Amino acid sequence: MPCGISLRKAHRLRVFEIRVLRKIFGPKREKVTGEWRRLHNEEFCDLHLPNIICVIKSRRIRWAGHVETYKRHEWCIQGFGGET
Repeated sequence: MPCGISLRKAHRLRVFEIRVLRKIFGPKREKVTGEWRRLHNEEFCDLHLPNIICVIKSRRIRWAGHVETYKRHEWCIQGFGGET
């Protein structure tokens, strides 16, 4: 998998994300029966929240862009005691 995230880590991150979302949104009350129940995984997908894996990948790519940009500037190297 690109950006250094293995399938196992991706799965564990997704499980963690669902667990946290369950705590944030709490139980849902059925309109017909009035009983409380936990939200299903598919219901979290319907909320259109950004997927944690996509967020991690996009931030890593954005960070790589910042690093590449700063490599080109002399003042950045001078500020950290590098030779110019």
